[in-house]
Amino acid sequence: MLSDAGRLTPAHRRILLLAWGGWLFDFYDLILYSFLLTEITRELGLSREQHSLILGLSLGMTALGGVLCGILADRFGRRPVLQLTILTYSVGTLMCGFAQGLPGLLFWRSVTGLGVGGEWGSGHALIAETFPPSKRGHYGALMQSGAPLGVGLAAVMGSVFAPAFGWRATFIVSGIPAVLMALVRRGLPESDLWEGQRQRDGAIGWGRVCSLLLGRDIRGTALRALVLAIFNMSAYWFTYVWFPGYLQQERGMSVVKSGMWVLVIVAGELVGYASFGAVSDRIGRRPAFTLYSFFMAGGLALITIFWDRIGASTPLLLSSMAILGVGTGTWSNFGPFFSELFPTAVRNAAMGAALNLARGVQFFTPLIITRVAQAGYGLSGGISLACLFSLLAGLWIWTLPETLGRDLQSLEDAKPREQGRTVP
Repeated sequence: MLSDAGRLTPAHRRILLLAWGGWLFDFYDLILYSFLLTEITRELGLSREQHSLILGLSLGMTALGGVLCGILADRFGRRPVLQLTILTYSVGTLMCGFAQGLPGLLFWRSVTGLGVGGEWGSGHALIAETFPPSKRGHYGALMQSGAPLGVGLAAVMGSVFAPAFGWRATFIVSGIPAVLMALVRRGLPESDLWEGQRQRDGAIGWGRVCSLLLGRDIRGTALRALVLAIFNMSAYWFTYVWFPGYLQQERGMSVVKSGMWVLVIVAGELVGYASFGAVSDRIGRRPAFTLYSFFMAGGLALITIFWDRIGASTPLLLSSMAILGVGTGTWSNFGPFFSELFPTAVRNAAMGAALNLARGVQFFTPLIITRVAQAGYGLSGGISLACLFSLLAGLWIWTLPETLGRDLQSLEDAKPREQGRTVP
């Protein structure tokens, strides 16, 4: 089995590269709209509330995509679903470039969200099931590093390409690379752990998946995992969904300057995502997660609540943004950690449901921020709510067991040991 290999093989490298590339374009397509708000408003005259509806609906549709694609991947395999997801979100992004108003943007951003929701769980399940347990956190973090690069690419396209060529061309061009990635993915190896489970137990039907997820052995863990994802997801999207608009509308930055400042956060994210895996493989999933969560809360507080106090110091502001970026490295925990909580028969469904139902809850995030801003607290007031969610996530993870070094095969053979103890 690939997971038993003493060192990385060409198959491992191909899996990592293609899963990483799919996640990069997945997150890029999801976040791109936030960087095109000014350009879209100029042509279509959409209000802040209408933009919030579009942003919220695309996040909400990721919940449906995550659950649906997770069940499909547990039944038909990781590889075919990864092909389906990348084609779906690519088509959604490309077609946004032809939308003539609010209805078109709502529909095609919904399609994008549907595909985006299915990508994460299938990619991380494939890596978790094929890489050695001792390095699972490290390589899961490397795959997750596609997310900050996706944000960085969106910032560049939104601040440089879109002003020159228009938001429609930006959407159209953005849909092409992922389609090419789908063609390359045809040679992606399938998970041998999933194939072994399929040969042993046969195809897992929809009813069986639901009964396992709702059964006594898994239900409690799944619910706690969902709450953790909701807290961390809320911290992230309360920060980012209106962040470019916050810098432009309340801090007086140009589109180009705001994009450049976001790249400082992206640089911090690259450090956070890349380092988290090694840290968690050394000190454990839970303590590493708490440490990085507190980094995010601190950096975010400085650039919202305390902006007026430190605003005269550009180096301090930029350092705070970098610290915020490092803190988002918590997302490198979710793939390895969630994969170590659930058996193969429902791993993809459980991971996809937990993460994307949490993302679906974020339908309300843009609307809440807008209402807080209208109440006189500004976008900074709405965004600062992310501090609370980040702190809650850092504390809540201790309700789940430590899984560092867990052999995934042990989840097939026996019920995990007492919560809170490392399972070898």
